[in-house]
Amino acid sequence: MIPCIFDITAKRAQLAGGDIAMEEVGTGRTVTYAGLDERADRAAALLADCGVGEGDRVAILCRNRIEFFEILFACAKIGAILVPLNWRMPAAEIRPLLADCAPKLLFWGAEDAEVAAQLSADIPLSLALDGDYAARRDDSPRHAGRGTWSAAGIWYLLYTSGTTGQPKAVIYTFTMAMVNFINISQPVGLTGRDTTLNFLPLFHTAGINLHTLPTLIAGGRVLIMPGFDVDVMLDLVAAGRVDAIFGVPAIYQSLSLHPRFAEVDLTRLRSWGCGGAPLSDMLVQRFLERGVRVCNGMGMTETGPTAFIMDPNRVAEKVGSVGKPQILCGVRIVGPDGEDVQPGQAGELWFGGPGVTPGYWNHPEATAAAFSPDGWLRSGDLARADEDGYYYVVGRIKEMFISGGENVYPAEVENVLTRHPAILEAAVIGVADATWGEVGQAHILPRPGHAPPSPDDLTRFCRERLAAFKVPKRFIIVTDFPRTAAGKVQKHRL
Repeated sequence: MIPCIFDITAKRAQLAGGDIAMEEVGTGRTVTYAGLDERADRAAALLADCGVGEGDRVAILCRNRIEFFEILFACAKIGAILVPLNWRMPAAEIRPLLADCAPKLLFWGAEDAEVAAQLSADIPLSLALDGDYAARRDDSPRHAGRGTWSAAGIWYLLYTSGTTGQPKAVIYTFTMAMVNFINISQPVGLTGRDTTLNFLPLFHTAGINLHTLPTLIAGGRVLIMPGFDVDVMLDLVAAGRVDAIFGVPAIYQSLSLHPRFAEVDLTRLRSWGCGGAPLSDMLVQRFLERGVRVCNGMGMTETGPTAFIMDPNRVAEKVGSVGKPQILCGVRIVGPDGEDVQPGQAGELWFGGPGVTPGYWNHPEATAAAFSPDGWLRSGDLARADEDGYYYVVGRIKEMFISGGENVYPAEVENVLTRHPAILEAAVIGVADATWGEVGQAHILPRPGHAPPSPDDLTRFCRERLAAFKVPKRFIIVTDFPRTAAGKVQKHRL
């Protein structure tokens, strides 16, 4: 028998169909698990009526809303492949992605009507989520669907955020969804009694998988915000309405700067997770002072995404660690020779296990390059493990530079710079230098209400905390950084 997964919404409807599955915070709209299954069935019938069949791609361009997830499950029911599109991109950037995945149908939300109109010639059919879609869905019969979904089958494609260039579509299988459910629900303690918050963009793996899809698999409740709103989030936390969240560092930065940060009882929210980019030591300490243990984690779009997450009981002791590999994630730290490094040494992180993507859509060469001959995924991230088995990500291989023959890891320098009271965020890159080969160039985002520090001040500050070869030779004050949807600084654009 081919390994399979049973229809998730149908199972949840059988187990507890009357329970609320999703609630839109802004509108108050809710849907039960039975209602979600019915809507997904009817959406599946609509897709079939539009000529969408097994293996066909369906694009969607929208902000966070219930309809996204009913369409995600509808695709699973008929074997179609969902392709979430980045609504931050102009039509000119989206067109190459459409050419790559060739969708038969585009769903779009009202906020993205202008871009959708510009793309109308690139896709055979498009439907407005706020117009034709809802009416046609409700008029459609319930589709019988596939009772089982092949574990290795493709569910959706996620185009990588492109910190270094043209995005590629990461293939997501049904197995990856279930592995991520296990890898995140175990350390977080996620159950059907929990309520989680969905606000990260749905074209990013965290928007789908941290923690929304695992919560729906577990039978909990998902509160949906169209996007991040710090005031609304603090209101929900203060009311004790949320049990577990996942955010990127920019979210935690925004919360820490809010006037109500010192007033709201943050401990009413049980689990605080962070990933997508390193959370600075200073932010970890700031939340610890408020009684909150923010658990750094690490994963990739290609790993489903959950690979590491920090043990909350060791956050204060192991500041900066992303924790240990989770139960269904295999990890190696490998040197340039392809051999595992000794404990304490830095090397490239390699991933293995059932949660790793089978590859990139339509890119066999990129897929082959991403994996070692024996099947380990090369992450491009540099990491080390301490004597207790806790892992620390020290940077990207491509970001590391060599100054005077010494390796410099920008993440280490950035962590020091953010300890300066006048610095909110820093990004360090290597630039050519006639004497040393390369030197550090630090881009500095000042903390609100503080004057930008001088280069001499920053040099002294760094020299007291870093070896001389690690101290940046140039400091540039910026008003913001170019970022991906996950909040990562796009260093190739600095």
